[in-house]
Amino acid sequence: MNNLTEKEIAEIWQNQLVEGDRLATEDGAPLQVIYPGRLNGDRGADFQQAVIVRGRELIRGDVEIHVRTSDWQAHGHHLDAAYNRVILHVAFWHDTGSPIRLQNRREVPTLALEKYVSLPVNEAPDSVVPEKDVDLPCVRLTCRMKASQAGELLDKAGDARFLIKADRFRQDLSRAWASQSLYQGVMGALGYSCNKIPFLELARRLPLRFLESVTRNNLPDAEWLLRRQALLLGTAGLLPLLCKNGWYSDIPGSERLAELERLWAASPPTRVMSLDDWRLVRARPNNSPIFRLLALSYLLLRYREPGWLEGLAGLVRQAPLSRGGHKSLEAGLTVTIDSFPSGCSGQSRRVDRLTLLGSQRADDIIINVLLPFTLAWSQSIAQPDSGDKAFELYRLYSRLTRNSVEERMTSRLGIDRKLVDSARRQQGLLHIHNNFCETGRCDECPHASFSAGTTSKSRPSVLPARKRK
Repeated sequence: MNNLTEKEIAEIWQNQLVEGDRLATEDGAPLQVIYPGRLNGDRGADFQQAVIVRGRELIRGDVEIHVRTSDWQAHGHHLDAAYNRVILHVAFWHDTGSPIRLQNRREVPTLALEKYVSLPVNEAPDSVVPEKDVDLPCVRLTCRMKASQAGELLDKAGDARFLIKADRFRQDLSRAWASQSLYQGVMGALGYSCNKIPFLELARRLPLRFLESVTRNNLPDAEWLLRRQALLLGTAGLLPLLCKNGWYSDIPGSERLAELERLWAASPPTRVMSLDDWRLVRARPNNSPIFRLLALSYLLLRYREPGWLEGLAGLVRQAPLSRGGHKSLEAGLTVTIDSFPSGCSGQSRRVDRLTLLGSQRADDIIINVLLPFTLAWSQSIAQPDSGDKAFELYRLYSRLTRNSVEERMTSRLGIDRKLVDSARRQQGLLHIHNNFCETGRCDECPHASFSAGTTSKSRPSVLPARKRK
């Protein structure tokens, strides 16, 4: 135990390898861990969106892990605003006599794990269900119901998540133009979780109608594209970064930086965002907001003739209703272009293919934006056939890339990974996790009644989602 690392302590916290039913922070307050949080691979605390009950208060926020409590100040977290969402400091040894303070001067309680852990970390089983969870209706679900029932549970939850998204678009359509609503949805999805807010802010500062109307429609494609890139990158405040860092040197357009800067200087004025608005730490080039905005510019060019809304809606109308139908949708959103390595010139230069927007991100946009938007939009224009097709395409969609939430939920539910064989069932796991597990709503979770044999083949009603503060 004397040579524990932060990674091992994070494993103890993540898998809740603690003894005893009652935890308490160093100030004596009872502590219950509802959800330990998602492991964070970016700047800030080690775990995000954790849910705990301290005393009688349900609290949601970040959790920071250390070997000793003194590491908080030694690592400079007390000076870093990125840690101001921390609600609990977890350390193995408590070697300070006072609680930690955040950059905003708020005090945060500490949990010292040395009082609750005796099992060597290297002896811990690979898949652990916390002892306090074993009586919950969701744990080891497949031991309590047939695989077909568990599959139906995931399908029902997946449909609920889809319809909730469609309902949000329906509300948005009452306030915004349909093309702007779809544009905002795609922009948010391009931002991943870390840059979703700045992408949505950019969509607000640079509306689709403005972006489409700033130049004459008779411009050649190459100039039309460059003008959109200048507006997107310029308004985002990211244009100066295009060649500043070495790993941006191969981005398409970097060798045309002078032209982009000239076009940006000649563009109509917009409210420019700050570099501080973006999360750029640890971002690989093809995950950077610069790559994503360049990808968007190529999508705008691709659907220049039919228009953004009609072009993307046409993808849904033309997609075949089959298990392989997702391939045509993917093809409509992936962006792969020719790239020339720097230093090459003339006839000898080698043409590489560079992916600005791959199939994985395209799938996320289709599942979370395009298909639910189409359902909402079809209802708003009284064309239900398009919406019904979007819903069926969703139900037929092949599984997406596995993520950390899916790993945790299949382990907790005791579900064979092979059962999660579609995007719909993956979305079902996300719905259960986000609306019940992560918010401590076990008493409202529908699993207990479902495991008793409740089934339905009709389209489900939307399960209630508690508003988060």
